[in-house]
Amino acid sequence: MPDRLKSVSGKKVLITGAASGIGRATALAAAREGAELVLTDVNAAGLDETVRLIGVDGGKMLAAQALDISDYEAVTAFAADVFDRHGSLDVVMNIAGVSAWGTVENLEHRHWRAMIDINLMGPIHVIENFVPPMVAAGRGGALVNVSSAAGLLAFPWHAAYSASKFGVRGLSEVLRFDLERHGITVHLVAPGAVNTHLVETVEIAGVNRDDPRIQRYFKQFQRHASSPERVAERILRGIERNRFLIHTSFDVRFGYWWARKFAWPYEFAMRRANDGFNALYERVSASEPDSRGKRM
Repeated sequence: MPDRLKSVSGKKVLITGAASGIGRATALAAAREGAELVLTDVNAAGLDETVRLIGVDGGKMLAAQALDISDYEAVTAFAADVFDRHGSLDVVMNIAGVSAWGTVENLEHRHWRAMIDINLMGPIHVIENFVPPMVAAGRGGALVNVSSAAGLLAFPWHAAYSASKFGVRGLSEVLRFDLERHGITVHLVAPGAVNTHLVETVEIAGVNRDDPRIQRYFKQFQRHASSPERVAERILRGIERNRFLIHTSFDVRFGYWWARKFAWPYEFAMRRANDGFNALYERVSASEPDSRGKRM
């Protein structure tokens, strides 16, 4: 079995979602540590800016291409091109993702579909194209999958999002043992609140984001949130220390421990949280025209 990877220095590293947020911060941090980068994101302009910033810092780029990871054919073609030019990779990081919240009576099919297609099938497309060549190369490596605190705990209004993130968690749990014999470590990142562009764009089905009460919630969320740079640092240190579950904040680490150790208090807390969120929804929706059933 090859030696466990202890650093991204000198390694060929793929990062999805590299145009902004955690993906960009991780790409910049990995470049500073000497990684040779392969980057992708659906946002072409943001991806170009990340590539520019890496160049300014003297980082090394192997390839960058704008694509939608939910498009299997696009991921497959990109993977084939990368392999032809640079061979198999050493580290694969699935960071790209989207979010939508809402109660089941307000979520539309497009919300469920987007969460599964991008947050779950996207990483699967990347894994099935990039990881088998890593296995065949026999050099070991690392696979990093970004889930969420919502992949560990039952947050209100997160059914569609959690469906995808719990899926990433289950996928990672299995691959952790499946890939061990090939010297490929697996790391599951469970961020809590992170102050990224996603916070500013997340859709809440049936709720007007501009309502002052909703805006107060998001401002509180942002004050509590970690920076993308802090999360990137945790990811790289987690690889070095061979941690399977990588937490980015103490509250999520504690909450997950508490949920496993104290099932009844956890269930009570989740019910109270749902009551609170539903009460907020009733107050907000009472002051807005009924938006259920409308399509964007």
